[in-house]
Amino acid sequence: MAEFTFGPLIEDDGVLFRFWAPLSDEVALEIDGMPSRAMDPVGDGWFHCKVPGVKAGARYAFRLSSGLGVPDPASRHQPDDVFGPSEVVDLETHRAQDASWSGRPWHEMVLYELHVGTFTEQGTFRAVIDKLDHLAGLGVTAIELMPIADFPGHRNWGYDGVLLYAPESRYGRPEDLQELVRQAHARGISVILDVVYNHFGPSGNFLPSYAPIFTSLHENPWGEGINLDDRHSAPIRSFLIENAIYWIDQFQLDGLRLDAVHEIKDDSETHFLEELAHRLRAACPDRPIHLILENDDNNPQLLHSSPQAAPSLYNGQWNDDFHHALHAATTGETVRYYGDYVPVAESLAKALAEGFVYQGEYMAHRDRHRGAPSGDWPPSVFVSFLHNHDHIGNRANGVRVMADLPEQTLRFAAALLLLAPQTPMLFMGEEWCSKTPFPYFCDFDAELNARVRKGRAEEILEPPGFDPDTALDPAAEDTFRAAILDWQGASEEAGNAWINRYKDLIALRRERVTPLVEKMRRGGSYTVDGGLMHVSWPLGDGRRYRLVANPSAEPKAGVIQTAETEIIYTLGDTKSGTIGPWSLIFSVSAPDAV
Repeated sequence: MAEFTFGPLIEDDGVLFRFWAPLSDEVALEIDGMPSRAMDPVGDGWFHCKVPGVKAGARYAFRLSSGLGVPDPASRHQPDDVFGPSEVVDLETHRAQDASWSGRPWHEMVLYELHVGTFTEQGTFRAVIDKLDHLAGLGVTAIELMPIADFPGHRNWGYDGVLLYAPESRYGRPEDLQELVRQAHARGISVILDVVYNHFGPSGNFLPSYAPIFTSLHENPWGEGINLDDRHSAPIRSFLIENAIYWIDQFQLDGLRLDAVHEIKDDSETHFLEELAHRLRAACPDRPIHLILENDDNNPQLLHSSPQAAPSLYNGQWNDDFHHALHAATTGETVRYYGDYVPVAESLAKALAEGFVYQGEYMAHRDRHRGAPSGDWPPSVFVSFLHNHDHIGNRANGVRVMADLPEQTLRFAAALLLLAPQTPMLFMGEEWCSKTPFPYFCDFDAELNARVRKGRAEEILEPPGFDPDTALDPAAEDTFRAAILDWQGASEEAGNAWINRYKDLIALRRERVTPLVEKMRRGGSYTVDGGLMHVSWPLGDGRRYRLVANPSAEPKAGVIQTAETEIIYTLGDTKSGTIGPWSLIFSVSAPDAV
């Protein structure tokens, strides 16, 4: 069991309350039903107060010397939202994990991203449990929860969290999250949580009132950077790193996905991301822990280069380049950054073979060269997807563009996603071709809501001719309600047909592709001939996993050598001499095949 510096410590005879407030001269502890009491300064900005007789369920807050009352920054539960008091929670009582669960290795991952508040009509941790049998039957091996750190208001994507240790109270109690993890493990499903360490939400963050949480040394799109390398930064680094350990240890999660790490600025000798990974893996050494990055700089240096190398810091990294190239190919859309992926066959082939198409600052892709060294990494470290929350939500009305593709085109995209050696991730409802939108939504005060509307209007991505007056209001409850997944579509004939296709592809991946992925020590190679993609990945024994694909609506001339190959999967027209529109073939070559 890990030990934590922040938050209340439940002891046999009461609770020790701990609070780091170097910017406050005095701190008082206020517990419901008890007189206010002064906390003892114990050095380095820390205040402690042991209160006998207090038990789980007690509600408390801290009163600063300025007179401001604040919740515990390491609160385990906020029953009355982020502006109310914190609650003492005994997580140890419910922490026990089924001893039969030992985790799943990374190469088995088939990820499924979901938002707890919109995945079901109820929008709770308990309601997610009711859908786990569906996910297990589909073949999903890991669910990835969008951020659940407590945020202000009734609805939010989760990236505006301000109390990082408290699961969002509208989703349920912390014990409900523990039960969700137990139930997922009972079905062979890992649970990964999206965490945000690059900024705090714009409302409800009281930390600047009593701690130097931000620094003027660095800036990011949200303002001043989090203080990871300035004065008083050591406790702040520990606050965030212990938070990562807390989720894994107290809830028995199987991993974390770190949001936008390119915006985590740190000039320390040991970068925050390295320290986090080392300390987390040291604290939880007995089972596989999967750490995933979102990094718009496409820098793969935190990923391991081979299984023979030292233990990896991070297992995987989201690969927007695969999504952008496939989106441009299948939709024909080349507005804004999608235009950087033309010609699409070359970009898509490179993304499949080597991982990233571009490296460097994300929005400066067009100024960067191709041929960066991401191909030195095994393909499984790159997490690929047809949809994710960002690429749907970046559109004004949260439209799932690929759900409107012709059936053959979408079947091509799904097969490419699930049978290529990259680690695949689905977005909730994708498996039945759901058209439920997923627009950005929030619930702030009137002034902040107005600022959000203005900011979103400037950022949205839409094709020419889009009428901005038809854009959904991110602060309206109706926008949130529109994003709640329509499960009825899963039981309709068309939806069920798509579910069966996904089941079959995931089963084929598990049986035929996953054993090959485990053998891949580095990236592959590719050629594009007349618009036809040829991609292959070495298996280390003289064989190669091969793909020939036509990512277009026009037939392409080409010959597929099949005499010395084991066919894994064929879609569309792949007869010798021509490859039909949206057709592909995956195969394994014999050791002596060219």
